[in-house]
Amino acid sequence: MLTPKQIVEQLDRYIIGQNEAKRSVAIALRNRYRRSRLPREMRDEITPKNIIMMGPTGVGKTEIARRLAKLVEAPFVKVEATKFTEVGYVGRDVETMVRDLVEASIRLCKQEAYEKVRMMAEAAAEKRLVDLLTGEGEPHKRPTAAEFFGLKMLVSGEEKPQEPQVSEEEKLSRRQKRAALLEDLRAGKLEDRIVTVEVTESGSGSDAMLAMGIDVNLNEMFGGLLPKKKKQRKVPVSEARRIIVAEESDKLIDMDEVTDRAIERAEQDGIIFIDEIDKIAASGSVIGADVSREGVQRDILPIVEGSTVNTKYGPVKTDYMLFIAAGAFHVAKVSDLIPELQGRFPIRVKLNALTVEDYENILTQPENAVTKQYEALLETDNIRLSFDAGAKRAIAEAAFAANETSENIGARRLHTIIENLLDDISFNATGEHPMTDVVIDKAYVDSHLNTAKTTEDLAKYIV
Repeated sequence: MLTPKQIVEQLDRYIIGQNEAKRSVAIALRNRYRRSRLPREMRDEITPKNIIMMGPTGVGKTEIARRLAKLVEAPFVKVEATKFTEVGYVGRDVETMVRDLVEASIRLCKQEAYEKVRMMAEAAAEKRLVDLLTGEGEPHKRPTAAEFFGLKMLVSGEEKPQEPQVSEEEKLSRRQKRAALLEDLRAGKLEDRIVTVEVTESGSGSDAMLAMGIDVNLNEMFGGLLPKKKKQRKVPVSEARRIIVAEESDKLIDMDEVTDRAIERAEQDGIIFIDEIDKIAASGSVIGADVSREGVQRDILPIVEGSTVNTKYGPVKTDYMLFIAAGAFHVAKVSDLIPELQGRFPIRVKLNALTVEDYENILTQPENAVTKQYEALLETDNIRLSFDAGAKRAIAEAAFAANETSENIGARRLHTIIENLLDDISFNATGEHPMTDVVIDKAYVDSHLNTAKTTEDLAKYIV
């Protein structure tokens, strides 16, 4: 329900510049909300206007799409176009991008369902933990064949064993012991106590089958008739709580309802980001690798146009998913894509290369700025790090110059430069010394970057 201006404001918190791209994705996202308010007859006729982003690497293409999906809690998946090849060649099937999106949607909806039942699951987990701590929660024995199939075997002359009688005093003592343990458990005094829990092993397919793209769960094939394989683990109470809460949450949620909601969410709100789409653009010839590239485009085309893909959760329609494609397009052009695929990406946005001012803003403005990340990391080892304005300007100028003279990797260059700057500090920080203030200034940046540049310049002459 955010307006386009509000969406852009949210994106500005993490991404510097690229206002045209932000406006385009904000409008596309708002149009989804507008479409949801229309009558069903009109709504079914309106399809998303897919976007193709053109710009060098490291300028924010992927980050815009990822932050956009996170902003509205929409299912999101990023795929590399170069991983796909046409049928008959080695590579992944293009339909896997839709299956991956459904899996992402399942995880999203499952997490939301867990949040709704978290209090009940934690209460049930506390009871089971107290049982384990008192020794009353013994691992369940494996059922017999008759018990497994729900059969009752009558044995003549056999009487039901009687339960041992427990006195009232012993019952009271048990209740008091459990109450004391529960109080200590809630106070966090038993987090390191070791307990034995029984966990269910995952029943996924073999590695060989997964390598061939076959994700088969035999238990699902047989309708859950096969008993689940379990094993015992000795873990601290803190880890046991997490395991038991997950098990209790699974019991409380309705997976059929979660699956239905996840499929609908993937169909209506899903965002698929196809990166490196320029790498599958043919150069005009019809020989060699260009044959496979054009084949990949023709395989992707029905997914983007709108089709139904079979998944293990049921058929999924791609008609209303939003596709955002991106590529550097240094050699190939958008016009090199097949015309049908071009027509499915009506919105084209060009992202600009970063300037010195952009690099400086990236070091300063975003909430997840790289300088803030390193400051937080080193503070755990008693180093209170800070960068003054002169240092940030020098780092920005160095990043811009490096990208101009060598391969342009955009904002990722900042990580390389700062890692080199802080190499000595990061290596010598141990956390055993008192809190120490370290200020990175322009002189420090110049001295370290000049040394790194000299070493890099001389390296190309060494045989």
